[in-house]
Amino acid sequence: MDNNSDIVLDSVSYSYPNEEKNVLSDVSFQIEKGKFTVIMGRTGAGKTTTLMCMNGIIPQLMEGNLSGSVSVSNMNVAKYRVQTMVKHIGLVMQDSETQVFGKTVEEDVAFGPRNYMIPRDKILQMVDDALKRVRLSGYEKRETSQLSGGERQRLAIAGILAMNPSIIALDEPTSELDPIGREEIYQTITDLRNEKDKTIVAVEHSSQEISQKADHLIIINDGHVTWSGIPSEFFRDLNLVEQNSIKPIPVSIFGWEFYKHGMIEKQQVPLTVPEAFSLAKNILDGKKILEPTPAEKPAPVQAPKEPVLVVDHLTYRYSNDHVALNDISLKINRGDFVAIIGQNGAGKTTLAKHFNGILTPTSGNVFVCGQKVQEKNSYELTQYIGYVFQNPDHQIFCTTVFNELAYGLQNLGLKEEEIKKRVDDVLELTNLSEYRDVHPFSLGKGQRQMIAVASIIVMHPSVLVVDEPTTGLDWLGINRMMDLICKLHQSGTTIVMITHDMDIVARYATRAVVMKKGNIVLDGATREVFSKPDVLRDAYVSPPQCVELSAKLNSLGLDGVVLDMRQLADMVINSCKKERKS
Repeated sequence: MDNNSDIVLDSVSYSYPNEEKNVLSDVSFQIEKGKFTVIMGRTGAGKTTTLMCMNGIIPQLMEGNLSGSVSVSNMNVAKYRVQTMVKHIGLVMQDSETQVFGKTVEEDVAFGPRNYMIPRDKILQMVDDALKRVRLSGYEKRETSQLSGGERQRLAIAGILAMNPSIIALDEPTSELDPIGREEIYQTITDLRNEKDKTIVAVEHSSQEISQKADHLIIINDGHVTWSGIPSEFFRDLNLVEQNSIKPIPVSIFGWEFYKHGMIEKQQVPLTVPEAFSLAKNILDGKKILEPTPAEKPAPVQAPKEPVLVVDHLTYRYSNDHVALNDISLKINRGDFVAIIGQNGAGKTTLAKHFNGILTPTSGNVFVCGQKVQEKNSYELTQYIGYVFQNPDHQIFCTTVFNELAYGLQNLGLKEEEIKKRVDDVLELTNLSEYRDVHPFSLGKGQRQMIAVASIIVMHPSVLVVDEPTTGLDWLGINRMMDLICKLHQSGTTIVMITHDMDIVARYATRAVVMKKGNIVLDGATREVFSKPDVLRDAYVSPPQCVELSAKLNSLGLDGVVLDMRQLADMVINSCKKERKS
């Protein structure tokens, strides 16, 4: 073992109980002390299993067949209890709900230190420091049951930080966070590494944040290490990125177009907005971008501007009198594709839960397809509006995929032939036919997410509300999910999407609604909303790289905002060609 290595996996293979196929096959790598290492790969590749091998959950708490060796801080993990390993390596799990125990935020963060008989005053200081690092100061007395998904994720990270282990392992630590929240978590990681010489290991799907911050990147697919090295080298090669089903960094798509035209070398492909702007400026060499900004793309469904969802002066207070929504009014038209965005806890999910009667307004009204929501029961509302939860496991409860999709239709009293036809059609649409008779919880997160969507669209609602539909999905899964949502939109379904992925918003949504502290602070065409960076940043929303690059390219002749990187690159390339001809 290298004396400077904190974690060493040597020829590790593992299969879960009653499974013949290995999840990990002959995996070997070393992680250097004090460095930030990121593990990426497709869903189901073995990334989470790798983390559980590091802290002793495998083999101490989970059975199965493990071979090879795992060493952490010069300790053979197989020889120590998980309780002992926790002092050396802290794991923030993928599903934050399984890691939150306390009734209040303060109690939850204090849970770990209290198990080691640390004095109360010191525990309170540890709690305070940990909450500051994850932007949850002031939440000490807040009940954990009232936190948003993103707030719970930050709370789980705080619980590990309070334990002060020398190694911190994080399984998709930012999947439910707003863009600025992701920046803050990675700044926290950088600070911990610099200030306290901690070793950080993170499983991630988010390429943009880690490309500049991580020291080491490991790609795992189908249980094998397929690539290992410096992150920038990987992300500058879009062929390699695509082969491994990793989400490309948006500005690298911009630069790759110039590489394909033979205008730059691969090592010149940009990974940041300043690099992309510098590239464009050098290529233009004093010329101006000649093409006008394309007109806003039309909605796929050209329908009359008929309101299908109306929110009228809606206010909602939780039982502790916390105002989650403050006198909100909103109209969504038939055929719209609306993205509701904002920081964690801004009120996005609380607002959406009023659309189908999950929550009842403290005051005000909500109408769907002309029906007053408060006057209808849940089954009556399903024919008008469908709601897909942020966590698919909150709405899956049947023993087979077929029964899950058929359940709602059966409650509507449809005939068996109609139910079978609808379910078969949706199974085919969602590529779930082969799992028809499989138990949903035997499938991966991405497949369960698709099942949750399928169980709603089989009802043929006029409006589909999807809460964070791409959270935790790999790049392949994100594209499949968004392709499905686009098909539904093109067929006439009104889409309301809650998301923190601004690249998804830029690419798909025709309208964006920005929320902050229970209020709507921006509402308009996506391009128009993204052209107001000051308001966005005040709402803890970071615009996508295409918007930031467009703003910089305005000085080179670009008029307005372009929401597609390839289109933006083509405009620069074509401007060079036209200048040469003239």
